[in-house]
Amino acid sequence: MSIKDFFLKKMLSSQMKGVPQSDQDKVFSMLQKNPELFQKIAEEVKEEVKKGKSQMSATMEIVKKYETELKSLE
Repeated sequence: MSIKDFFLKKMLSSQMKGVPQSDQDKVFSMLQKNPELFQKIAEEVKEEVKKGKSQMSATMEIVKKYETELKSLE
């Protein structure tokens, strides 16, 4: 595991407190497979939050938009 991966995993685990470790590992694995997709999702969520949506509703909406791509990473 590279230093970048180590810090990314630490950051994700701090953001996913209360989520089972197996699910955290699954998300990390998906992120490693296609980091560009996750960057794109993050940018779109950020734009929706700027428009006044809550972080949760914006995330749910954008993740639903990319549901097919995310499922292909599982």
